[in-house]
Amino acid sequence: MGLKRPAEDDPSPAGKVARARIESDYILAFPNLSHPASHPPAFQRPSQLLTFSYSPSRVLQFDDSALRYFVNPPHGADLNHGYENWTRRPEERGRIDGLLSAWSRFKKSLNGQNPEIGLISWRGVITKILTAPYEERDVWELNVMCIDGTMYFEEHLSDEKLKEKSDLEPRHRLQSYYGYSFESYCTSSTPNKHEPHVSGSSSGPSGTVGWGGDVDTNVQWCSVVKTKLGDTRIIIGGEVDCVRGKYAGNTDNFVELKTSLSIRGPQDEAKFEKKLLKFYFQSFLLGVPEIFVGFRKPSGYLTTTQVFQTVQIPRLVRGKPGAWDPNVCLAWGDRFLSFLRNTIKGSSRSNVWRIKFMSKTGVSAMLLDDVGVRDVEGGEDRVGFLPRWYWEELSGTVAYDPEARAQTRSEGESSKVGTIVVPSGWKI
Repeated sequence: MGLKRPAEDDPSPAGKVARARIESDYILAFPNLSHPASHPPAFQRPSQLLTFSYSPSRVLQFDDSALRYFVNPPHGADLNHGYENWTRRPEERGRIDGLLSAWSRFKKSLNGQNPEIGLISWRGVITKILTAPYEERDVWELNVMCIDGTMYFEEHLSDEKLKEKSDLEPRHRLQSYYGYSFESYCTSSTPNKHEPHVSGSSSGPSGTVGWGGDVDTNVQWCSVVKTKLGDTRIIIGGEVDCVRGKYAGNTDNFVELKTSLSIRGPQDEAKFEKKLLKFYFQSFLLGVPEIFVGFRKPSGYLTTTQVFQTVQIPRLVRGKPGAWDPNVCLAWGDRFLSFLRNTIKGSSRSNVWRIKFMSKTGVSAMLLDDVGVRDVEGGEDRVGFLPRWYWEELSGTVAYDPEARAQTRSEGESSKVGTIVVPSGWKI
């Protein structure tokens, strides 16, 4: 597996610090992309457990108040519209607190069952892991903890990285806005809305045809699913853009919205096909069956739209020069999880590991020392990157009550609580 381990494990503090500084002790190389995956692992179809919303004030609510419904955008829509009114959520560390709140709440509906879960993570992190063998530029880092056999992932964002993400050049900031603007044109707050966008006969709140409302990236509707990669049972949470038609309590009519530059030639086509790799896994991991893409001019005006069925996307690139292969990604993901389990096996519950992804090379792992862990905690009430309330719940010292915590805004939840229905087949 390309894994090198030290001959002896020194459990002393000095040994841990020394081991943390030798990053090359734990290394896993990316697969050879010219060799197809001979026996890709099975991936279980995602099954939804529950949903939750974030309000404009970033309060987490166990309801569907942030759910949006798909409508067709107007032809030629101006994606620059509303830019000056954009409420942009500040860049922050990619905490998993909201997902842990949802998982903790769901476990209470299992009536004493204690399913063996191998991994809990946001969808975006797992997408970056699976697609890493094809990444050509990005270098990024992941924090990992393992408690009672369950691994927890959090993308590590240094203060420098956060500043870089916050201080975008005006041109790049505007381009990032185009995607959110497209979402506003493509969604409505109510189901069964007529299709005025097609005829251009109806105006949104601002008087602009088809506009669904000013962009506020604090507001999100999230789905939590269970799935399985190889032998690893996984809980994944992620934002869902909208649903087509009425929401039936499952992922069957989820829609992912994307924008891309109009394709004007072979080079543009090749670039778009590379983008399809992340489009595919972002939807595949949450069980989203449809991706609706808006193609735009460089100036931000919408030209055409196209629907892609998620399961059919790999066929669009298969056999082309330099094409990506989802089986390579799944096999790599399964191998990576095995590498991690072997690397951190036997370590303390409070240990935090730092995984570094190096494009075209592979990953390295190191155990953080006390200074590194304090940086991860960021001065917050945490054990590693896990919120203390969750740590205490796992340790059995505190029985966490999501409904009681819903009264506390600082924890990002609301008193609005919905009903959880345990999906069939949950007994794993």
